[in-house]
Amino acid sequence: MTVSDSYPSPDPNVTPWSGPPAPQQGGYPPYGQPPPQPYYGTPPPPAPAPNRGLIIGLVAGAVVVILAICGAGIGILVAYGGDESERGTSSTPTPGTGSTPGPGAAPTPGQADQPNNNSMTARYSSDLANVCEGSPILNAAPYGGPVGAKAYTFSNNPDRPTSWSSTYVRSDKSYYAKGADYQKVSVVGCLKFVEGSQGAPKKCQYRDNAEKQVSVDYVSSRYTLTFYAARTAEKIGDGGTVTAPTNRCPSFISYDKTTMRAYAAPDSGTIEAALDTFLS
Repeated sequence: MTVSDSYPSPDPNVTPWSGPPAPQQGGYPPYGQPPPQPYYGTPPPPAPAPNRGLIIGLVAGAVVVILAICGAGIGILVAYGGDESERGTSSTPTPGTGSTPGPGAAPTPGQADQPNNNSMTARYSSDLANVCEGSPILNAAPYGGPVGAKAYTFSNNPDRPTSWSSTYVRSDKSYYAKGADYQKVSVVGCLKFVEGSQGAPKKCQYRDNAEKQVSVDYVSSRYTLTFYAARTAEKIGDGGTVTAPTNRCPSFISYDKTTMRAYAAPDSGTIEAALDTFLS
């Protein structure tokens, strides 16, 4: 018997009592069978959308916090800067504290022990003459009292008041110091010319470098002797008045060629007597 095209070919996998074969996954139902109805169940809930509002809120909050922190930092900086400017320009001590700066004031470097602008380090013994001009000698010996102190003395020139020359002191004195021992010196005696103390000049005859005869007016005067601590240039005592006599013309003299005048040196005996009294 021939199978017509109008009937489907029997499926070898289907028995007469087993009914139509189950549809193959992914294929089509057999010809003549109605297609299976699609299953419409409850659709799965959609995936939750990102919580944009929360994220935006958090970001905005973070920005506010950052701005707040920055604002606080700026506020502290401005307040601190203002405080600094006030301290920098204030020169009035805090009431009730005398010269001590207030608790909010920055200490000025060196304010407690302000150095003297004219302080210097001596390189030679002659540098200690600067004590007579108010200059402390930084590498001089500290003054701890008159006993055992070493001393130099200098006198100024009436024609040049700021020019100081060393005066003679005998080497057997306890306060004598060699030129090389200037750092052991703690006392400087300054002999200052007394204005208007000049006496009548004494005529002294000499020969100059060209062997020409010259006459020099040799003038007597007075000096005041003051003792200073070499390291601080502070006054520590008075040595009284020292005369500069012209009893006789010296064998060697330094004079002014314009005025043909020379001043007598302070009397070394009087200087030693004053040093003996002060440093005993």
